[in-house]
Amino acid sequence: MSQTRSIMRQRQVVSAMLLMICSCCIHAAPAEEVYWEDLAPEDFTIPEVPINHDGSMSQAMPDAPVVERYNGKKVKIPGFVVPLEGTATETTEFLLVPYFGACIHVPPPPSNQIVYVKFNDGVPIDNLYDAVWVSGILSTDGWSGDIATVGYTLDGIDVTPFDG
Repeated sequence: MSQTRSIMRQRQVVSAMLLMICSCCIHAAPAEEVYWEDLAPEDFTIPEVPINHDGSMSQAMPDAPVVERYNGKKVKIPGFVVPLEGTATETTEFLLVPYFGACIHVPPPPSNQIVYVKFNDGVPIDNLYDAVWVSGILSTDGWSGDIATVGYTLDGIDVTPFDG
């Protein structure tokens, strides 16, 4: 019986090591640049978000379709930060949106045009008016909050200034 336990334990250790190696390989690989139009299926037309000043903030298409090909991939997406959680110096959770003011000054875009980003340790976001590149592992698992319904989540690795 103890030999069976020993073999099972060895298998658990080997499985854990393989998982760590695969995780390191994903994080070491270069991120694929993904743009907002890439996050919508080819047959999906991204609607214009109507700008009105009546206080209505209804989201356009909260159940827009996502692109499965990016699920589990390391990507790099440009956009603007809408902070959700953090401190005065570090942001741990935010929405990444394609244009400044989305979800704050104008209604949220379709759910496939918003990415929920989470950094376990937090990252500094210097200026909300500036576009950034956010890299991490993208998932097609959605997220829903008070502000919007989101089509993608991203386990954040890095935030850098957008260089055009």
